[in-house]
Amino acid sequence: MSTLKLQKKPGDPEHVDAAKPGARTPVRRVDPARRARTTPPPPKVVPGATTKAAAEEKPASASRETRPSRDSRTTNGRATSAPADRQRNHRHDGKPRDGGAPTPDSRAPAERAIERGERKRDSRQEMGRGPARGLTDRDTPRRGGKMRDGFEPGDFNKDRATNPKFAPKPVASNPDMPRLSKRMAELGLCSRREADEWIANGWVRVNGVVIDELGSRIDPAAHIEVSREAEKHQSEIVTILLHKPVGYVSGQAEDGYEPAVVLVHPDNQWEEDSTHKTFKRGHLKGLAPAGRLDIDSTGLLVLTQDGRIAKQLIGENSTIEKEYLVRVEGTLTEQNLKKLNFGLSLDGVELKPAKVSWQNEDQLRFVLREGRKRQIRRMCELVGLKVVGLKRVRIGSVTLGKLPQGQWRYLRPGERF
Repeated sequence: MSTLKLQKKPGDPEHVDAAKPGARTPVRRVDPARRARTTPPPPKVVPGATTKAAAEEKPASASRETRPSRDSRTTNGRATSAPADRQRNHRHDGKPRDGGAPTPDSRAPAERAIERGERKRDSRQEMGRGPARGLTDRDTPRRGGKMRDGFEPGDFNKDRATNPKFAPKPVASNPDMPRLSKRMAELGLCSRREADEWIANGWVRVNGVVIDELGSRIDPAAHIEVSREAEKHQSEIVTILLHKPVGYVSGQAEDGYEPAVVLVHPDNQWEEDSTHKTFKRGHLKGLAPAGRLDIDSTGLLVLTQDGRIAKQLIGENSTIEKEYLVRVEGTLTEQNLKKLNFGLSLDGVELKPAKVSWQNEDQLRFVLREGRKRQIRRMCELVGLKVVGLKRVRIGSVTLGKLPQGQWRYLRPGERF
C-alpha cells in the first residue's frame, strides 16, 4: 500500500519559513497616510501653548522667517496645525495675536488681490493670449462688500426723473377709443382671441389700411374688413353637439370623473349626421364646453372652437333660452309653482324670470335664460321638491332630437342658436 503525501500551498503561512534564505514574506498593503515605523512621530504643536524656554531660544522674528508657506504645511502627506505665533485673528488685519510686527505676507486682502491680478495678466500676455482681466479690471460691485477690503460703492442713479429704469409705462395714444380686437368681438366678427390672431397675421383692414399691431385703438365708427384667409380659417372651426350621459363632467376632470370631451372620437359619431364631415384630430384643438351640465344630468352639451358661439351662449349679456325636463318627487302647490317662475333668490341674488310648467304627472318643464351652478336643483329644494332626473333638450333653436346618448354630431351650417 502506498501513501500519498499532499504538499502545502505556497501561500499557506505554515509553509513559509522566514529564517530560510529566499523565503517569501507576507505582503501587506501600505497605507500612504501612515508614517513609516522607522521615523519618529512629529512633535505635537498645541495652538497658543509655547514655553518660556522655547521663546528664549528661538525669537519670534526667526520663527516667522523660517515658517513654511501655506501650501507646504504638510508632514508625510498630512496637514499640520499652524504655529501659534502666526495665527491671525478673525479680522484678517495682518497682525499676529501676540502683537508682533506684520510679515511681508500679512498685507491687506485688497493689496494681495491686486498683486495676484497683475501677475495673472502678465502671464497671459507672455503666453500670447492677449490682455487678461485681472481683479483690477473688474467692475466695482454695486452691492455687498466691505470698505476695509477695498470695495467701493457703485454709482447708481437713484433719480426717478432721469433714470430710464424708472420711466413710466407708455400711455395709449387714444385711451378713450376701443381696441380693435374688442371692437371686432362687439360686432360679432370673431372672438377677441381670434381677433388677436387675425391682426398678427395681417388679415384685418381698418378703413382700407392693414393693421397688424396688437392693442391698436380705432374709432368706433371705422369700417373693419377681414380678408378671405380669415374667413377660410373661421370656416374650418367646428361646433359639436354631444348627448352627455350621467357620470361625465362638462369641463376639466375632477374627483376621478372624466370630461365629456373624451367621448368625441370617430366611433361615437352619429351615423345620421347630415353634415358628412370627417373627424380630424385638429377638431379637438381648443374645443371647449359652452355652458355647464351637472355630472348627474344628461342632455345637450355644446362643445365649440368658435368664440362667437361661446360668447353667445355663456356671455354676460346672453339671452339664449335653455330648456330642461326635470323629474321630481314631492308636492308642489300653485303658490310654489309661481315662485319657481319668479320670486326666488340664490346666494342673495334674485333670479331672472323663468318658465316652469308641468310636462306630465311627475315631470316639470324649465326654460331658463341663465345658468347658475345647480340652479334647477336648488330652486326645487326651496319649494320642497327633490330632483331625481334632469335632461337638457334644447339650447336656443337647436334641439337634442334623436341624438342617442353618448354620441355626437357636428352643428349643421344652417343651424343657429
